[in-house]
Amino acid sequence: MSDLEIRPATPDDLPAIVAMLADDPLGAQRESPDDLTPYRAAFDRLAGDPNQHVMVADRGGEVVGTLQLTIVPGLSRRGSTRSIIEGVRIHSAERGSGLGTLFIEWAVAESARQGCQLVQLTSDVTRVDAHRFYERLGFEASHVGFKMAL
Repeated sequence: MSDLEIRPATPDDLPAIVAMLADDPLGAQRESPDDLTPYRAAFDRLAGDPNQHVMVADRGGEVVGTLQLTIVPGLSRRGSTRSIIEGVRIHSAERGSGLGTLFIEWAVAESARQGCQLVQLTSDVTRVDAHRFYERLGFEASHVGFKMAL
């Protein structure tokens, strides 16, 4: 994968990012690739926060993966800093290529580089294949997560 670059996303990457976010049964219900206005506003907020890292995997000028890495300083665990990996998507043509593994390994290494003692992520209960993927990479399903839509 020598032609692969993991780099910060730019506003020009938003159409490809949103298309990947929408390209599965869950994303198709909650994403709107036809209207990028809210995504542009969110991207601007993220870009202004040094603890937010919206990343893309770029292969030859084409965005083939995305994730968001958030660095969270905290008091618990003796003042530990943790990271949260969110919004992981791999282009359908790249699934099974090893790109997802490389991308998550990058996020874990970047978390360590930024002084994190813990990396966490959530995955919808219906994404059974994703759960196996994360477990294969060393993540443990150690907590029960709760969400409340507002």
